[in-house]
Amino acid sequence: MGGRKRPSITNPRSLSARVIQDVLAGHSLSESLPKYLADTADPRDSGLVQEMAYGVMRNFMQLDALSRRLLSKPLKSRDRDVVALILIGLYQLLHMRVADHAAVHETAGAAKALGKKWAVGLINGVLRNFQRQQESLLKAILEQPEVAYDMPRWLLETLQRQWPDEWQSRVRALNQRAPMSLRVNLAKKSLADYQRILQEAEIAAVTIPHVDSGLSLEQPLDVTRLPGFEQGWVSVQDGAAQLAAQLLDLQPGQQVLDACAAPGGKSCHILERQPTVRLTALDQSAERLQRVTENLARLDLQADVVVGDASQPQGGWAERQYDRILLDVPCSATGVIRRHPDIKQLRRASDIPALVTLQGEILRAVWPLLKVGGRMLYVTCSILADENHRQLSRFLAEQPDAQAPPLPLEWGEACEVGRQILPGENGMDGFFYAALVKQPQ
Repeated sequence: MGGRKRPSITNPRSLSARVIQDVLAGHSLSESLPKYLADTADPRDSGLVQEMAYGVMRNFMQLDALSRRLLSKPLKSRDRDVVALILIGLYQLLHMRVADHAAVHETAGAAKALGKKWAVGLINGVLRNFQRQQESLLKAILEQPEVAYDMPRWLLETLQRQWPDEWQSRVRALNQRAPMSLRVNLAKKSLADYQRILQEAEIAAVTIPHVDSGLSLEQPLDVTRLPGFEQGWVSVQDGAAQLAAQLLDLQPGQQVLDACAAPGGKSCHILERQPTVRLTALDQSAERLQRVTENLARLDLQADVVVGDASQPQGGWAERQYDRILLDVPCSATGVIRRHPDIKQLRRASDIPALVTLQGEILRAVWPLLKVGGRMLYVTCSILADENHRQLSRFLAEQPDAQAPPLPLEWGEACEVGRQILPGENGMDGFFYAALVKQPQ
């Protein structure tokens, strides 16, 4: 028997609660947000939904610890949306410029739109109770290191081991908001020209050091407001991610493989820099490759877009030899927590060994496809040594025809192999880069 279709929710706090409920069930913000933002008619509401969802995930450890103390007993898993509203209410009271009475009243009332009228009184009581006991509650929860630093214990301990003297600054950087960074299509506009065009549109931007196509906006905005976005003058991409195409040292007419290509930012950048290369953009996910195709179309670029598994090369793409290979491997994404704070909730310590194994499999499987004298660029958006320089050290020890020339650059910190960009350095995300060159045997 078919049930009635649930009415569309337009209340921003209710929508944000749905997004957070999804994340608590294991989905990512980037998966869930677009789904619910489609129900907002007013751009200000979209901004509010996004601010609350991202803000709750950025401060999750603190807000979750508070809600647990304030609730006399845990709510059932089917009421995760009510838990989400409590977290949203606490976030507004602690971190947003919303009048306290509005934060309490509007958040409690949002339970009605979720079909949970019974929760209105509960949310109202919890938030008012927090207002009364705020000082003592905050003092109590901040005694727990993972709450004080808003970082999962496993990651906090890993950072403490890796950077015993500097771990606190690493944690602080991960919890900051990331700027909106742009990649100017240098085939269509120079960096200085596009910066001038932004200035004329009263959009303030600064250049990103060491990144020849990069600008960082002083205030984020909707991409549709970027001059020439539809004409392919510019794309949104973090500065650290833009270094990949620079470091590949592309030459005209080369065969290039982007082995884990989705969503396609680096593939497009390769073609913007060197339009005559023959690029194969590979990814395991046909759905995610759709994004690659859309990005190529907007920028009027051509590539061979192929569904395939880089850890098990087979098919036409695996029968070719390549001058350049970009290996942006699946990783913990710990370097992009500023941009994706839900990673703190979704990633587990137990995920890391499997990722390290997969990265090693991809490295070994794709290496035979590189021509002698060719260059492979190994990339992660991780700050964990096991996924980065330790992974490369293991590979070099077992692969006699592989060499890793040092990257004599002014960014990042030098590792045993490659270089690590730390989150927040020149406004960039945390990325690891290492170049591998195949020697004749």
